[in-house]
Amino acid sequence: SRLTPGPSEQAPVSRTMRMVRVLLWALLMSLLAVVTNGVQPQQTLSPDSSDLGVSRGQILTAQFECYLKILNDPPYSGSDPYCNRTWDGWLCWGDYHPGTAMQHCPEYFQDFDPSEKVMKVCNQDGQWFRHPESNRTWTNYTLCSAYTEIKLKTAYHLYYMAITGHCLSVVSLLISLFIFFYFKSLSCQRISLHKNLFLSFILNSILTMISLSVASNQEIVASNPEQAGCKVLQFLNLYTTGSSYFWMLCEGIYLHTLIIVAVFVEEQQLRWYYILGWVFPLVPTTIHAVARLNFFNDKCWISSNTSLLYIIHGPIHAALVVNLFFLLNIMRVLITKLKVTHSAESSTYMKAVRATLILVPLLGIQFVLVPWTPEGRSAQMVYEYITHILMHYQGFMVATIFCFCNGEVQAALKRKWMQYRMQCNGRLMTTDSHSNYHTNSSITDMSRVTVGPPPSFPNTAPHERQGGKSNGTAN
Repeated sequence: SRLTPGPSEQAPVSRTMRMVRVLLWALLMSLLAVVTNGVQPQQTLSPDSSDLGVSRGQILTAQFECYLKILNDPPYSGSDPYCNRTWDGWLCWGDYHPGTAMQHCPEYFQDFDPSEKVMKVCNQDGQWFRHPESNRTWTNYTLCSAYTEIKLKTAYHLYYMAITGHCLSVVSLLISLFIFFYFKSLSCQRISLHKNLFLSFILNSILTMISLSVASNQEIVASNPEQAGCKVLQFLNLYTTGSSYFWMLCEGIYLHTLIIVAVFVEEQQLRWYYILGWVFPLVPTTIHAVARLNFFNDKCWISSNTSLLYIIHGPIHAALVVNLFFLLNIMRVLITKLKVTHSAESSTYMKAVRATLILVPLLGIQFVLVPWTPEGRSAQMVYEYITHILMHYQGFMVATIFCFCNGEVQAALKRKWMQYRMQCNGRLMTTDSHSNYHTNSSITDMSRVTVGPPPSFPNTAPHERQGGKSNGTAN
């Protein structure tokens, strides 16, 4: 537990005296902060208190604002016993009826989780609870750091899961792009859209891995006081993120037009898709960068505690909602056709319905289906793992479904493999025929030598010509 003695919690006699005390106390604390580089509240901290990274300026600011709030808020009007408003050394507490007051943990320390709750008990007699050991008013901050180690391990697991997912995505998407560019028989507008979508995934995965590596390395961040490099990196990362979502929207528009409008007079104009996928995401990203520089210029622009992120997330969510509408409309059309067709064609349309469900990762619909965080620590942890798999492995899933499992791609690969085997067999047959030709030529030459006239030997002794045996008479 952590003891928080803080200043005295007795109400001053008069409003003027309270104002004087507040001003004198604030002035004294400010002078002490300047002269001695700040004074930490007298807390009984954990053994790692030297590493907590207390933000003295934040505490002093919160303390001053708390005293102003104590002075300016109207007095308690109830007749029942209540606990007086107070500053406990870290947080400000208003007038409270008997029971347990709660608020979120402060962000002063690195091992504090702001999502957890701080508790302060108001007794039935209208007095704040006092710790039995110190006999001082006490606030329960134990939950703020109770699960920090577990959450830190989970964060590391999610980090390595994200890096692994993006690596798999980059490799699989590069292989898919090679296949699409190598086999000219696969060239069509649909594959052209796939190429651009895959390229946006590759760029986003590479920049995301770099951003995660830079954000987790405090030495790199500290070595660049202006953080210009990491801000540019964050700008590019946000741009490629938006580009990937808008290329998903391009896929949805194309498929919706292709299925709803059954017959085309001519092919669709892809230049509008290129503008929507590559050019339009620059608009919200640039607006966000300008707004961030002027209104929330934090370190490397990695903080999510700002509403400026809606400049990026708003268009992305709109694109996902439109894609969800496209998916539902495609499902409606296919199911309608399924009802009016003969039973012999039912299996074909059922395959089409299943194929439509496969479009979910292509269109990013999974991010619309799971937008809300569940309650409970275990449920939130499961939710984090599921969302990380859907987010960071999306490129790998899309490459697997729409390239490696694509029938046209598999047919092209099989044809190439058969051609390669035939070429290998042809070279082998050519080599064998050359070998047979040389062998037959050698046999023919040997036959000619064998059936020809016997060679004439010089006059030698019979035993020298026949190994010591006479085969005839001498002339």
